[in-house]
Amino acid sequence: MISVTFPDGASRAYEPGVSGLDIAKSISPSLAKRTVAMALDGALVDLADPITRDSKIEFISREDPRALELIRHDAAHVLAEAVQTLFPGTQVTIGPVIENGFYYDFYRAEPFTPDDFAAIEKKMREIIARDKPFTKEVWSREKAIAHFEKAGEAFKVELVEAIPADQDLKIYKQGDWLDLCRGPHMTSTGKIGEAFKIMKVAGAYWRGDSNRPMLQRIYATAFAKKDELDAYLKQLEEAERRDHRRLGREMDLFHFQEEAPGAIFWHPKGWTLFQTLIAYMRRRLAGDYSEVNAPQVMDKSLWETSGHWGWYSDNMFAIQSAAAFIRPEDEEADRRVFALKPMNCPGHVQLFKHGLRSYRDLPMRLAEFGIVHRYEPSGALHGVMRVRAFTQDDAHIFCTEDQLAAECMKINDLILSVYADFGFDKIVVKLSTRPEKRVGTDAMWDHAEEVMSRVLDDIKSKHGDVVETALNPGEGAFYGPKFEYVLRDAIGRDWQCGTTQVDFNLPERFGAFYIDANSEKVPPVMVHRAICGSMERFTGILIEHFAGHLPLWLSPTQIVVATITQEADGYAQEIAAEARKLGLRVELDLRNEKINYKVREHSLAKVPAMFVLGRKEAAERTVSIRRLGSQAQQSMTLADALAAFAEEAVPPDVKRAR
Repeated sequence: MISVTFPDGASRAYEPGVSGLDIAKSISPSLAKRTVAMALDGALVDLADPITRDSKIEFISREDPRALELIRHDAAHVLAEAVQTLFPGTQVTIGPVIENGFYYDFYRAEPFTPDDFAAIEKKMREIIARDKPFTKEVWSREKAIAHFEKAGEAFKVELVEAIPADQDLKIYKQGDWLDLCRGPHMTSTGKIGEAFKIMKVAGAYWRGDSNRPMLQRIYATAFAKKDELDAYLKQLEEAERRDHRRLGREMDLFHFQEEAPGAIFWHPKGWTLFQTLIAYMRRRLAGDYSEVNAPQVMDKSLWETSGHWGWYSDNMFAIQSAAAFIRPEDEEADRRVFALKPMNCPGHVQLFKHGLRSYRDLPMRLAEFGIVHRYEPSGALHGVMRVRAFTQDDAHIFCTEDQLAAECMKINDLILSVYADFGFDKIVVKLSTRPEKRVGTDAMWDHAEEVMSRVLDDIKSKHGDVVETALNPGEGAFYGPKFEYVLRDAIGRDWQCGTTQVDFNLPERFGAFYIDANSEKVPPVMVHRAICGSMERFTGILIEHFAGHLPLWLSPTQIVVATITQEADGYAQEIAAEARKLGLRVELDLRNEKINYKVREHSLAKVPAMFVLGRKEAAERTVSIRRLGSQAQQSMTLADALAAFAEEAVPPDVKRAR
């Protein structure tokens, strides 16, 4: 007999080989009816799988959050069946679950178009309505290859041949249609439900290799409930409206060119926004951090010592001087290989090592707004969100082991305070623990994870009103555990931005040390810290979070002074001059255009406020104020208006310091 333990701690004895479905039926027919899968010792498996050893069991209903991946996985199979039914001769390849949905790759001579989506969705509903059970069979390789060769499924044959000999070859059937799949699946197609939608079709090379056949990838999504699907589609619609690339054009912030892929051409207004953000971050670091600057180009040997060349070289840009190619007879020293830095940490270790350090000098906090370069595939580039050249608000803290917990908490408080200043009040802090491939001893990792676990508890206790905490097993950096800070924007999307990473490895690799109280040489603990992460990406997040309606203190143009008549031009110029003396960023619009045209144009550019001037305003020394997003106008005296806007434009950190 085997013992099966339930979530409430109760146990029952069963014959080996009993299935989860058998157990559910023995408890309650209604339980069996609503259960779609089971978790054995925490792993999701088919409900029909036999249980052969003592196990902990959980029955998974369709409403369980863990079932969402199964719903999408099953829907991918139904999508593939629908496509092959409607378009005979189409070959299927793979169809994984991805974030927010799933896709399936097909090989077909004729292209799919959005006009095909309605027919495919209709066929999917028919298949789901049949409610055929998902059944699993284990086939021999010979049987699988023979089947797929007969069916003309060359890609499936290749997949079968690539499966290691020691792994079971699983085939899942849904009625007459079948697919090669690891599983698991729910009990039947009917459990998928009606809350699904095909989103788009795109090209994708087989196995991601441009030398292999081009496939057609149909993206789709599915949810447990219709209202969840509707909410997701609404979020996508809102995200499209807020897309920073479109807003960047409308606000005249930046552009991109093929001659510099993954690099940003900042326009004057965009650069003003970017530098305003940098200035804010500099103020937040003042007093605690020393700002430094390390070279962008350093010899390959430094990156070999740090370990990045071995771990990260595929994402680095290696360079040599042109002379190395033009004059190969030059000295060896002129043909050295350098790298554009992908991160700032090795340079900061060099700064720490320059001079003898005492324990009295610690903690030593070095900050740099360093430009880094990382190779990203062309297809992955996305506006300012994913680029090849970007600025990190990077810092490294060199401290003793005794100081580590306090430094991590200090970093946390700073990160949360920064996010609050931008209106982000829903934060998740995740502790990512040791990955399978890592450096350092287990004892070193044990100590670091123990310290960070205590800090995580303190974060939850101190900031539980705005912070959730979570564990992210196996997702730490190769050199140490880390905190990841995930913030939620105005439309419910999550963005991972800040990090705190403990590193016992890099200082030792470079031979960095300080002199302790016993006059011994001791390697410091190094803490890698970023708040915004990529400043360019954070700028894009802010643009989308605020839908371009940036707070006055951040807006590159804070006020446009626009005239209705040329008789007010002199008054407008006087207002602009006075406003600039108060530190306000002001533009003049004295064009001979109708005021409604000017209002529309500056509203599209997301200028927060317009001072509209005519004869009356010039005579009375008043201004008529129009706020972005409002049709109402407010009349104020010039002195009151300038004082009010000057106060509103004060950054939040400066207001707190008053």
